[in-house]
Amino acid sequence: MFELLKYSFFTNALAGLAIISVASAIIGTYIVTRRLVSLSGGVTHACFGGLGLGYYFGVNPIFMAALFAIASSMGVELMSTRGRIREDSATAVVWALGMAVGILFVFLTPGYVPELNSFLFGNVLTIASGDLWAFGIFTIVLLIFFALFYNKIVFCAFDRDFAKVMHLPVRFINYSMTVLVAVCIVLTIRLVGVMLLMSMLTLPQMIAELFYRKFGSVMLASVIVSLVCCIGGLLLCTVIDVPCSALIVLGMCFLYLCLTVALPLVRNNRRVKPL
Repeated sequence: MFELLKYSFFTNALAGLAIISVASAIIGTYIVTRRLVSLSGGVTHACFGGLGLGYYFGVNPIFMAALFAIASSMGVELMSTRGRIREDSATAVVWALGMAVGILFVFLTPGYVPELNSFLFGNVLTIASGDLWAFGIFTIVLLIFFALFYNKIVFCAFDRDFAKVMHLPVRFINYSMTVLVAVCIVLTIRLVGVMLLMSMLTLPQMIAELFYRKFGSVMLASVIVSLVCCIGGLLLCTVIDVPCSALIVLGMCFLYLCLTVALPLVRNNRRVKPL
């Protein structure tokens, strides 16, 4: 295994997984707390429209996916807050529109689309140094934003109406977090793909909530779970010749199921007093 550290593609994958694990765990905690899992799924699939446009017009597909993700997430936020459309209904529209646009322009693109499988299913071994810079800069911006507005983010995540009564900048926090969620989704697509991205943003939080209830505790525990599962999945894929993203998600699911079964048994045993 130590011999693999000599290769840049492996060290890039290791560093990329470590950085994006922190970002996705922080973003995922906000998503789960605000019950925006469906929105993140809609934005994830809406990115496919940006990918299709990027391939068709010869523009960087990641850049186009980022524009599509930000536009779709802001559109859902606007429709749900200012219009009479429910958030889940607006998400369904964005989800379907993005997939339809993506399928259309991928089909119209002449020739074979070379990197489409990596965006759909993920390939961490294709992470380049430029991706690491993008991941790193985004994670630093995310950490600074949370450090500056942590209490306001927590209030807005748990109860927006109460935050408005307290005269907090609810609109600013919501739109800023919406953009950060969209950017995080776009950056993470290269790691686990469109199909498996939802698990990266929800499973660590589900595992953390088995132990903790406070926002900060869940966020920190999610970071640890993401790091352990992502790095473990990368190391395991060097032994088993299967996609790393599948091992990461399966590892998280296995860990969650084991803890769901084991924790009630442990707690029940502690309650039983010896004779």
